[in-house]
Amino acid sequence: QVQLVESGGGLVQPGGSLRLSCAASGFKLDNYAIGWFRQAPGKPRQGVSCIGISDSQFYVDSVKGRFTISRDNAKNTVYLQMNSLKPEDTGVYYCGAQRNGLRPQALCRWPTSSNYWGQGTQVTVSS
Repeated sequence: QVQLVESGGGLVQPGGSLRLSCAASGFKLDNYAIGWFRQAPGKPRQGVSCIGISDSQFYVDSVKGRFTISRDNAKNTVYLQMNSLKPEDTGVYYCGAQRNGLRPQALCRWPTSSNYWGQGTQVTVSS
């Protein structure tokens, strides 16, 4: 059974950190570009950071210098380290997987190109 499972979300104060994990089962992540997407209430799902099959990375401007995406193919898991969190980072974070994805910016800009999705994990940044 193909599955993506996100974890690591929670409530954190502004300036704090969280590390999100996206664990895959039923397929090998090293053949997929993986993206992290954020969805705030009433807004569409938007790409935050994506990593291609060659480990090239893409970040939207609002998270550059604060977020880091990485993959551990041995663990079949992709991570998103989020530092210096801001209230506007609040939302449900989903990971998506695109088969043979070479260009991470393409996955981040077109979330509908994902072949698989996880169920999401809530991140709330608030004092």
